[in-house]
Amino acid sequence: MRIGKDFILFTKKDDTMTCLLLSRTFHEEEGIDEVIVPLPTWNSRSGEPVTDNMEKFAIETELIYKYSPFRSEQEVMEQFSKIHGDKGTLVVIFNLKLMDNGEPELDVTSDPRDIQMAETPPEGTKPERRSFRAYAAVLYIDPRMRIFINGHKVQTKRLSCCLYKPRMYKYTSNRFKTRAEQEVKKAEHLAKIAEEKAREAESKARALELRLGGDLTRESRVTLRQVQNSAITMRREADVKKRIKDAKQRALKEPKELSFIFGVNIEQRELDGMFIYNCSRLIKMYEKVGPQLEGGMACGGVVGVVDVPYLVLEPTHNKQDFADAKEYRHLLKAMGEHLAQYWKDVAIAQKGIIKFWDEFGYLSANWNQPPSNELRYKRRRAMEIPTTIQCDVCLKWRTLPFQLSSVEKNYPDSWVCSMNPDPEQDRCEAAEQKQKVPLGTLKKDLKSHVEKQKQLSEKIRQQQEKLEALQKTTLIRSQADLKKLPLEVTTRPAGENIQSQTRPQRPRSPPLPDVIKNAPSRPPPPTPLPKSISPLKKTSSAWPNISTPKLASMLSKEEASTSKTHQHTGTAGKSNSTLKSLAKLGTTTMKPPSAASQSPRSSRETPSSKAAKGPALKRSAAKGPQASSTRKRTLNTMEDGSEEEGEHKKEKTKRGKFVAVKDEKKDSGEVVVELTDSAGEEELAELKKAQKDKGLHVEVRVNREWFTGRVTAVELGQQAVRWKVKFDYVPTDSTPRDRWVEKGSEDVRLMKPPSPEYQPPDTQGQEEEAVVAEHSTSDFVGIELDTTDSRRSQERVDLLVQILRNCLRYFLPPNFPISKNELSSMSSEGLLAFPLKEYFRQYEVGLQNLCNSYQTRADARARACEENLRTSQRKLRETEEKLQKLRTNIVALLQKVQEDIDINTDDELDAYIEDLITKGD
Repeated sequence: MRIGKDFILFTKKDDTMTCLLLSRTFHEEEGIDEVIVPLPTWNSRSGEPVTDNMEKFAIETELIYKYSPFRSEQEVMEQFSKIHGDKGTLVVIFNLKLMDNGEPELDVTSDPRDIQMAETPPEGTKPERRSFRAYAAVLYIDPRMRIFINGHKVQTKRLSCCLYKPRMYKYTSNRFKTRAEQEVKKAEHLAKIAEEKAREAESKARALELRLGGDLTRESRVTLRQVQNSAITMRREADVKKRIKDAKQRALKEPKELSFIFGVNIEQRELDGMFIYNCSRLIKMYEKVGPQLEGGMACGGVVGVVDVPYLVLEPTHNKQDFADAKEYRHLLKAMGEHLAQYWKDVAIAQKGIIKFWDEFGYLSANWNQPPSNELRYKRRRAMEIPTTIQCDVCLKWRTLPFQLSSVEKNYPDSWVCSMNPDPEQDRCEAAEQKQKVPLGTLKKDLKSHVEKQKQLSEKIRQQQEKLEALQKTTLIRSQADLKKLPLEVTTRPAGENIQSQTRPQRPRSPPLPDVIKNAPSRPPPPTPLPKSISPLKKTSSAWPNISTPKLASMLSKEEASTSKTHQHTGTAGKSNSTLKSLAKLGTTTMKPPSAASQSPRSSRETPSSKAAKGPALKRSAAKGPQASSTRKRTLNTMEDGSEEEGEHKKEKTKRGKFVAVKDEKKDSGEVVVELTDSAGEEELAELKKAQKDKGLHVEVRVNREWFTGRVTAVELGQQAVRWKVKFDYVPTDSTPRDRWVEKGSEDVRLMKPPSPEYQPPDTQGQEEEAVVAEHSTSDFVGIELDTTDSRRSQERVDLLVQILRNCLRYFLPPNFPISKNELSSMSSEGLLAFPLKEYFRQYEVGLQNLCNSYQTRADARARACEENLRTSQRKLRETEEKLQKLRTNIVALLQKVQEDIDINTDDELDAYIEDLITKGD
């Protein structure tokens, strides 16, 4: 009911005419759930109804008159008269499905001889997918019927007879077992039912025989004989069903053989592919296989034909696909291998593909262009493919001899054998000639050991080249190069690139931002830089998120203040200006001496905290006189380097202190350095800041395996911060559910650490101000502020990503190319590109294999039980036969001893023997 809501069929054969109505409109208007099909029948000679129930016949005809286009018996009989001859079928579909514009999907007006798909352009569409006439012409692999559309006969085709240089290949395989196994199960079920019925009938016969006993009346004997005959019939049917079952079981083990026929379509080379039939009915067409999938000219124009039996592949209910997709893909793979062999056998590539097609009139470089209509090319094509036509009377196929006059000849629809110019085939009584197709053989290439090693080496080389291409990074030499790169691209300086390439990377790590991944593990030595602009270059290359205008304005302000406040010459002046600019910009090139004594997480500071460090230091320096616990030390700019190093060594021992450079102009040309002693406050701030680590998604290495989890508790130790991580999933009971780890160690890593590279540009300025405001109450190890909506949304995204990652790991198929460890370290961008379709396909295949294994075991046990049952039944029958034979011998012996003895049944014999034993006579 795809193309219309209602369907009516008229058929006649011999002396009967039958009408069938299948109407969805009838069921909807009457509110009927079950399917009801009116099926009245008339006598074709007299026109009288053929029925035993006239009331039912009247109801059926009334429904047909009401819900069909034919409102009376006369109109119905007119439809039967449209069927020429003594037998045939007429199909009428009405209430067609409409499109959005109100027009039907089927176009019956554009071509009076055809039915076409509406609004389907002929360009780029296969004719069989657009025209019903073209589809009906190839619907059957060996047509043996006449098909009429709108009163015009369809010129059917046998595809194997329409190809240039056809060749057949025999293919044998044991892979096609699904349908055969279903047939075996069905036969076993029928045999089991028949056996049960036979045993029941035999049991009834024996029970009746015992119940009748010595009753020898005629009626009793007739009843007994009927029951016994019924039991014998049931036993015969059971034996037949058993033999059918055994035959199907033997056929299950036998390999299935298919015949592939390949040929070149020189009439329309763009129409190529495989035509796959099931029991002579077309299921799939234009399926590209083997070399045709590559899209080149190799195997172009080749058409393949195969007829698949029902026991090999079962089609779907709509006859448009096959039920078992796995076995169908195996069939296509086999056809691809044989197609490549056919291409080698016809040797078109060796002679030249372009030259080959030029011979048949394909002069255009466009593959979809039709061939030339010049007479010489038409004759060339007609010489290679003889005309094969079907007789309209006997329906036999005849091959006509080549004649120059028949090149452009159109044959009539009612062509008969008498029109054949071949004298041996000019009558319907002549036998049909079989098509002679040469047989080909698939030759598998046996590669030597050296060729296999060479091929393997080539694959390894290609994979290594791909790996090297992926590992290459682009160096940033200017701001222009930086603007061209996306945020995910590495923006490290050239020196750090070299260091990161020499340092071995940890396998299966999540993709961390480069500014965190390449942060130095210890502060570099405090050597003065030659120019104050060098820290700026490093800052700009390491912070791609800071916009260029902001950076330029910051630089101009610092240079202006430096030029106004310091007008010194010589080395001391240069070092002072360098120190000031470094302190204001907050770069990591020169760190204060107390930075070395901080906790290890100081080496993992994010650029956001570092960017805010300079302004915060300036504010604390300005508020210096108001602080009660502030000690000031005046450093003369003319002091030598030894004294300065001594001061640095002393300050390294003091924990919780930082250096702030006061940007004020002194008359004596001195630089004031503040040392703020805030150890207790910093410990409190560190603890408060460390508590913000709760809820972070991390991975912890346990026994050389990485497990995901969340931070549930934080502890501030003397050396470092410790996290208590509760794991999301552990494979075995021996793996702990949670573990204390040291923050920053090699055994723990963030799933996706927040970074300025992932922040939107419009929130950067707000985050910078927030960091400056919180500088007095927090240290510089914060990863990301928890005060914006973007942070909360990022946490939700991370949580969803983690949940998806856990689900994918839990249901991961056994042989999936991505391992669980790789899946655990996969980023959200990697999960977006995750092959979910292949993942679910392999999972479904694995589940089906598991179910099939259970079904196989159950079937094996059932077969074993049935075999034991059959053995027991066989022994029982043998015992009964021996007992019956023994009784017969006893009766014969008694009759020889006593001739007047009359024993007719087994019960009488048993009673007689028992009486002899008890009485001793």
